[in-house]
Amino acid sequence: MYIYTLLVAFFVLTFLIFQQGSDGAASVNSSPFHKILDTNNQAGGAASDDLPNNFDEPDYFVGGEKLGKLQFNLSYDFQETTLTLRIIRAVDLPAKDFSGTSDPYVKILLLPDKKSKLTTNIKRRNLNPRWNEIFAFEGFAYSKLMNRTLYMQVLDYDRFSRDDPIGEVCLPLSDIDLAQSQTMWRSLSPCKGHAGKLGELLLSICYQPSDGRITIVIIKARELKAKDINGLSDPYVKVWMCHEGKKVEKKKTTIKEKNLNPVFNESFIFNVPYENIRKTTLSISVMDYDRLGRNELIGQVILGSKSGPMEVKHWNEMFAKSRQPVAQWHILKDFS
Repeated sequence: MYIYTLLVAFFVLTFLIFQQGSDGAASVNSSPFHKILDTNNQAGGAASDDLPNNFDEPDYFVGGEKLGKLQFNLSYDFQETTLTLRIIRAVDLPAKDFSGTSDPYVKILLLPDKKSKLTTNIKRRNLNPRWNEIFAFEGFAYSKLMNRTLYMQVLDYDRFSRDDPIGEVCLPLSDIDLAQSQTMWRSLSPCKGHAGKLGELLLSICYQPSDGRITIVIIKARELKAKDINGLSDPYVKVWMCHEGKKVEKKKTTIKEKNLNPVFNESFIFNVPYENIRKTTLSISVMDYDRLGRNELIGQVILGSKSGPMEVKHWNEMFAKSRQPVAQWHILKDFS
């Protein structure tokens, strides 16, 4: 009797596990948003590698970086009420990693729905990636799509920190003739809430090799992130001169109260012998002063030979134009 009871319990448990697995598979397959594995390059037709002659969208720049362009194909099946998107490729993407390249992928949303997110594969070390991946949005009547916006965001994957947005395309589907398959190019525009997410800082640097001296001028900032409850910030800038990663000397500007676009025009001098300059970095932090609590970081810029691409460009230009001040806007970043 005991063995019989064990056998009955085993068969009941096996049946429940099988049923649960079947239900789980059904729930995944029933999603109206999914990627179609595409290895035969069939749907959407062959895409031209060249920009059309009549392509007249402007290039967008952030902090001196060109954001690039995205090519994709859209088609709609009226009988199946399915929108099909093929992400084909991107060109002229900016380098976001200190190695001088990026690891891009595309995030896809059908707004206003922000919960159902799709992504392409990551293309390692590639500023002109080709994906050729297809995505389907099923069960969307044509009238429903006319109230939707296709959102495609290109990001740079970062294994150790937050992925860095490169640019985006927002395409209201009411602006597209879905009666026919269309392959399109669009210029990537600055990501809303990112290019000005923390703000930007205009800096000037000058190195005098004979004197072993770096002069940095904190000129101004713009569109700083508000940190106070009044919708403003009380910014000041703190500069650390570091040697081989160790903090050596600190300078800081005056505080500009209740100002998201402060003008500083304050200069600081650091003594750095020529033999140490390659191992020196300047860590520049924009801070929000708090009279009652702890001062809060708004964003940072790190200038040196091993910083990000735009920072390295500014640093190297300082050497190429020694004894001359070189100014450049920098996007503030969060390294915390």
